[in-house]
Amino acid sequence: MRTALFADIELRKSGRIALDNGHEMYWEETGRGDGVPVVFLHGGPGAGTMPVHRRFFDPNYFRIILYDQRGAGRSTPHASVVANTTSYLISDLEVLRSHLSVDQWHLFGGSWGSTLALAYAQAHPDHCLSLTLRGVFTCSTREVDWFLNGMGRIFPHAWREFAEFIPAGERSDLLEAYRARLNNPDRAIHMPAARAWSTYEARCSTLKPNPNALRSISRPQAMLALARIEAHYLANQAFLEPDQLIDGVEKMRHLPGAIVHGRYDMICPIETADRLARAWPEAEFTIVPDSGHSALESGTRSALLGVVERLKG
Repeated sequence: MRTALFADIELRKSGRIALDNGHEMYWEETGRGDGVPVVFLHGGPGAGTMPVHRRFFDPNYFRIILYDQRGAGRSTPHASVVANTTSYLISDLEVLRSHLSVDQWHLFGGSWGSTLALAYAQAHPDHCLSLTLRGVFTCSTREVDWFLNGMGRIFPHAWREFAEFIPAGERSDLLEAYRARLNNPDRAIHMPAARAWSTYEARCSTLKPNPNALRSISRPQAMLALARIEAHYLANQAFLEPDQLIDGVEKMRHLPGAIVHGRYDMICPIETADRLARAWPEAEFTIVPDSGHSALESGTRSALLGVVERLKG
């Protein structure tokens, strides 16, 4: 069983696509130009892609497609929440698929990427070959409340710093207090809020303390896109109906699926993955006994690599 990511993969080509409402999407390809297409759906929302994400896939077999969702990474306008909803992101995937002349592709998404993968596959099952989902998240009220408040039961110091960034009189609604600051045009207001939000998430994302998790979100621009767009989606339950993604499994039940989830994932507790697995028993469900939320923790990384290798038949 493969346990190490593939070697660094050189970028083969990249580009930008004009979307609606002034948005522009960055995309890139690595691997074989005539390979089997696989698209990487990044987390957050707002986190953007990194070169390491290419390395989950065998470049001698797959046509590896990465892109940055609206407002994230190298897409512009940066950190924009204007015309930024799940429906728009589903449409953007279709624009990208058409632009790259892809008929069908494998979907690989973790955390928010799993949310978008489920929403897209339920809207366009005929364009999907399979789903590989990690750290399943459906943006329910229960999951959002856990992220904002419940994690303090496990990470009290991290949560206390997150909560105490907000004045005491506003702490009854941390999400709205943060949104007000994150959407303020004054950099002196939105950047400290973005740093507090992103640091809280990073500190809770791995089973063991990992300085690399904090370094990965250390760039101010990355912090702002992650925090602002994430808060925007959490406040609106990802613009989905309650239980939409669980109830919608019937639309994509015929597709091969794999769910990989860390037993000690504190960002996205395993109960949501378990709900999805019970609704979709045909999907392979792997519980990694010694991992938290991050895709790069050794157990989760190995499980994901195993799933992707099996896609090669």
